[in-house]
Amino acid sequence: MKIYDDKHIKNVAFVGANNSGKTTLAETMLFEAGLVNRRGSVENKNTVSDYHEIEHERETSIFATPLHTEWRNYKINIIDTPGLDDFIGEIASTMRVADSVVTVINAQQGVEVGTEIIWNYVDRFSLPTLFVINQIDSPNADFDESFKSIVDLVGNNAVKIQYPLVVDGAQCIIDVLKMKMYKFGPEGGKPEKLEIPADQIDIANEFHNELVEKAAENDEDLMELYFDKGTLNEDEMREGIKKGMLNHELFPVFCVSALNDMGSGRLMGFIDNVAPSAADLKPEQTVEGKTLECKANEPTSLFIFKTLYEPNLGQVSFFKVKSGEIKQNDKLENSRNEEIEILNQLYIMDGKNREPVEKLTAGDIGATLKLKYTETNDTLRTKGSNITIKPIKFPEPRISKAVSAADKNDEEKLSDALKKIHQQDPTVIIKYSKELKQLILSCQGELHLATIDWTLQNIYGIKAEFEQPKIAYRETIQRSATTSYKHKKQSGGSGQFGEVHIKIEPYYEGMPEPEGFNIRGKEEIDLDWGGKLVFYNCIVGGVIDARYLPSVLKGVLEVMEEGPLTKSYARDIRVMLFDGKMHAVDSNDISFKIAASHAFKDAFLNAKPKLLEPVHELNVKVPEELMGNVMTDLQSRRSIILGMDSDGKYQTIKAKTPLAEMYKYSTTLRSITQGRGSFTTKFSNFELVPNNVQEELVKK
Repeated sequence: MKIYDDKHIKNVAFVGANNSGKTTLAETMLFEAGLVNRRGSVENKNTVSDYHEIEHERETSIFATPLHTEWRNYKINIIDTPGLDDFIGEIASTMRVADSVVTVINAQQGVEVGTEIIWNYVDRFSLPTLFVINQIDSPNADFDESFKSIVDLVGNNAVKIQYPLVVDGAQCIIDVLKMKMYKFGPEGGKPEKLEIPADQIDIANEFHNELVEKAAENDEDLMELYFDKGTLNEDEMREGIKKGMLNHELFPVFCVSALNDMGSGRLMGFIDNVAPSAADLKPEQTVEGKTLECKANEPTSLFIFKTLYEPNLGQVSFFKVKSGEIKQNDKLENSRNEEIEILNQLYIMDGKNREPVEKLTAGDIGATLKLKYTETNDTLRTKGSNITIKPIKFPEPRISKAVSAADKNDEEKLSDALKKIHQQDPTVIIKYSKELKQLILSCQGELHLATIDWTLQNIYGIKAEFEQPKIAYRETIQRSATTSYKHKKQSGGSGQFGEVHIKIEPYYEGMPEPEGFNIRGKEEIDLDWGGKLVFYNCIVGGVIDARYLPSVLKGVLEVMEEGPLTKSYARDIRVMLFDGKMHAVDSNDISFKIAASHAFKDAFLNAKPKLLEPVHELNVKVPEELMGNVMTDLQSRRSIILGMDSDGKYQTIKAKTPLAEMYKYSTTLRSITQGRGSFTTKFSNFELVPNNVQEELVKK
């Protein structure tokens, strides 16, 4: 295969709402360039991009799939992404290596909820973006409304490069950059290039002049040229459009029919000639604070942006060459663990198809197999180059489930499978909770969970069970209590004897030392599960030998690990051991541990015990007109509203919500907002549980 330099490689991400036609457009571009002999379709389950079995079943993209095409001496790497935000991790990894974004809009729907969600992600990274209004030949297509919806989304910097027209029953596209009309036959393909009809020339000139002005705005030299000449030529316009895209201040709009192969060639020509390459983007800052330029003569660095496990291949690692060149059998160092990897095989991947290559250069995207020490987000570099690419920041999970194998013999297989699923999709988080004694799986939503379940069953042969995770409550006390306990056991020979007198109190930071006790020692313990235990030795006259004090403390801690109310961890308590008795023969460590645990439990239950529940900070972003419904739902979840911030057409509601009330919130919010709402959540603190809730929990 031909090796392209960094100026002739364009990496574009195809994004957009579900069913906007991204996969069909990618397929058409491969066909138009002659890389496939016949076009597949999503319905026939034979596209290059959607090749996984689960994508065939659901007839939708689930994975971000790298492809490539070649057009007029340029190489275009396309990454076709899912349109559902449950798979936002696939989009996040793609954004990290894309030079430009092609946002596909369904001409029958305009900008949809999915487009808005993805645009928020694209906008955050200020990536060069163009829009493609697809399905212009559909009977229900409305180009003008679709364009208006793009303007509503991105502002007045959206500018038409093309608009559709039907002439004598034939689908045409008028291009106001080239000032030509393309007329397509019923089968699409190569169009007839014509002059713009007389009845359209005024409209085309109006759009052309608007495009000239937008192009000129992005460069002082071009602005001066525009003032001098009153216009710009095509090359000057291209230069201005590219600069506007690089500044994230100009968003060209094209129109196509991907299904009927209309306009894809012109779109590829624009990507070739105008869309930025990796070399055009601003140099990256590495983790070490260095500037990394996308040049072939720099030390080699690869960024691993995606990992797949293919049944017949094993681990496939996708990378972008950030600098230098990579050749087959090169040895590179992993910056995370300093292990050396040998890249025995280099490929260009088109879906499941692999094309071996001997070399890839800066800016290009490729893949390799069976790396031993490398995973997603790793940097492979020339040894000694001290380059670490900044990692992808994946979104936090939105739902959690307890997961277990239906067949207990499959628990180890389940653990291994989930580890691979996490490596393939870092938005899937797996943690074992020692406290809850559950394996917790966290992901992006119910559909995301369904695909994980499908993968476990169909790829790994494991039937898994999912349920609501337990809540990690805490127990504490609200007043002081004093008690004693005598442990006495006689069974012939040496027995067991230990008696302790203790007082317990609620603990808070900065509280004064206890009064009325002769404090001989103090131990302050930061508990593993949060909070503190403060233990005072107030024994006078040696009524309990000092060697038994650790056993008394151990007895208290054992009860705090399984609290008397609900067997949840207890916290924030101080204990004064102030009296007791021992026996010269029968006293031992176990006796005092048992006595202390019983005394502490009795005192705890008499000290107005209270449950604490985990409370999360919740940020909910919703369209302004849907605020009322979202607020009503939050209040029904015992949320405390902390405030609201305006964010364009959206409002962000800040609240504190008990974790127990967050179960299935993702599904509820999607239903309330028709999928237009999003949220983030993180642990805040523990707070007192209402009495009625505590009563129910204690009963259980």
